[in-house]
Amino acid sequence: MENLAESIDTTEARGFDKLLGFTITEATGETVIGTLDVDEHHHQPFGITHGGVYCALAESAASVSAFCWLQESGIGGSAVGVNNSTDFLRSVRSGVISVSTTPLHRGRRQQLWQIDMVDDEGRLVAQSRVRLQNIEMPTLPGA
Repeated sequence: MENLAESIDTTEARGFDKLLGFTITEATGETVIGTLDVDEHHHQPFGITHGGVYCALAESAASVSAFCWLQESGIGGSAVGVNNSTDFLRSVRSGVISVSTTPLHRGRRQQLWQIDMVDDEGRLVAQSRVRLQNIEMPTLPGA
């Protein structure tokens, strides 16, 4: 049976990330780097980026970071978010938001990652901490 972990391209946008337009340019167990080009599709009713966009970016970036670390460390499996705490520091109407992750704790059962989101001028616009539970990776159906 093929292990699902072996078939995942961590830089390929799919699902909600694809819908948002989140692009990951680097994905390792030490960091994920990515960008989102913000436009009116990401706005809340008052013309600024919706807070849920930042939460979604953080969740995705932390999950990919956690997954990569599990593969690189030899533990294997995947990770699912169990808590996402995001602070919104500066509003953004348009431009590129750059996302980067930093590990705060990586253990056999749980991980904690900090996610920084900055605007075109390098100003911190949002910061998150995402705690993830490490889980076994399922196999591909029919494999």
